[in-house]
Amino acid sequence: MNSKDGPRHTRIAIIGAGFGGIGAAIRLRGAGHRDFLVFDRGAEVGGTWRDNTYPGCACDVPSHLYSFSFARNPGWSRSFSPQPEIWAYLRRCADEHGVRPHLRLGHEVHGAAWDAESQVWRLDTSHGVYSADVLVAAGGPLTEPSIPDLPGLAGFRGETFHSARWRHDLDLRGRRIAVVGTGASAIQFVPRLAPQAARLTLFQRTPAWVLPRGDRRITTLERRLFRAAPVTHRLARTAAYWGRELQGTAFLRPALMRVGQAVARRHLRRSVADPALREKLTPRYTMGCKRVLLSDDFYPALARDNVDVVTEPITRVTADGVVTADGRTHAVDTIVFGTGFHVTDLPMAHAIRGTDARTLAEHWAGGMYAYRGVAVSGFPNLFLLLGPNTGLGHNSVVFMIECQLGYLLGALRHLDRTGAAIEPDPDTQRRYNEALDRRMAGTVWSTGGCRSWYLDEHGRNSTLWPGYTWTYWLRTRRFDPGAYRAVPARAATAGATR
Repeated sequence: MNSKDGPRHTRIAIIGAGFGGIGAAIRLRGAGHRDFLVFDRGAEVGGTWRDNTYPGCACDVPSHLYSFSFARNPGWSRSFSPQPEIWAYLRRCADEHGVRPHLRLGHEVHGAAWDAESQVWRLDTSHGVYSADVLVAAGGPLTEPSIPDLPGLAGFRGETFHSARWRHDLDLRGRRIAVVGTGASAIQFVPRLAPQAARLTLFQRTPAWVLPRGDRRITTLERRLFRAAPVTHRLARTAAYWGRELQGTAFLRPALMRVGQAVARRHLRRSVADPALREKLTPRYTMGCKRVLLSDDFYPALARDNVDVVTEPITRVTADGVVTADGRTHAVDTIVFGTGFHVTDLPMAHAIRGTDARTLAEHWAGGMYAYRGVAVSGFPNLFLLLGPNTGLGHNSVVFMIECQLGYLLGALRHLDRTGAAIEPDPDTQRRYNEALDRRMAGTVWSTGGCRSWYLDEHGRNSTLWPGYTWTYWLRTRRFDPGAYRAVPARAATAGATR
């Protein structure tokens, strides 16, 4: 694996040690592969579940679904797993499945470029140069925090941080806290901050549809049964999966969302007595257009006497406050951003260069496109995990990762047989994405009347899969070599952007 007169070489290089990277390592080992490395800038595995440690952090997918089918966990303590348990699960997976020797933690990948002459990927890392025949990008879409460029923010004298970089060293008791954003993270940490803050001001741009979470403790008896009779755990997982798939129908046929909206409105009425506050918190778009949130304690937290919900846009930040469009200055000494991540403008895309020396970001200047959400024309032997149009609004992305891992193993078998580097045929990739766009047209994400982080700057939904997860499984259950073309040495193709 090491060379004295050249870069250290490995057959397969994996970037990222979250669910995608750890899952890839486990499946590779299970298929007999040993010549691979997993690079991650962090000091431990876990990805987003290592980095997001804010108070109340938990998954909004049922626990039984949020694990690998090949590494099921019968020991979840709650129906929706808290962050410490998910992180512990990923560390345990790395330990129990022999992944540790393949890890290169603390190795940040600054860039990866295709060497057309040698037909390998050259990786520039914080610990030197590596090369690889195959590159697997498993960085994930929820890795790089997004902070709005607010005028005056640099001159704020108080404390500021993003929820994905939580300041555990900062005592927030008695502080005047501004929370910017009302997404999936904010609805989890706001109920934890509100009781200890002197004043909490939530700056809301658009209200979210919020359904009851219904989280409960999984009893000791249940966990014992799952361990003693694994078939019962498989049944629980299967039931949760098909329940979520059934819910997915409403995303594809938005008229059905009326049922969910009625449940959400009743939840709001029962949680918030003040009609003025209820009005602020009532969405004006179809449920599902933006991410549907689950919480039992978010609304009660907003109804507290020390909490204000501000819907006027923020115009600037002063040394000791936040100014809104109505001219009012809200005095605060701490700003917490719950403003999400760079999803449609992935920073990783700026670091990967293909056959024409252009970056993935340059190829995606008109929008993110890939074949099967896994491979991109102009980038030989590159495979993405949770790439464009493979995110979900209704089910577990771990299922999607597993579909992609099966597809990857099929691609590796093809590479073993042919020995040639491959990339998707540009026309095949274009037709695939045109079909995706047609299927997306009738979904709630396109017709629901909102602007969400699912959409890129051109208004295209390049994030989500426009269908059921089982239909994605059908499309990825076998590698389809006819959709690819061989890339000869020294070749320099123009590459396609869709």
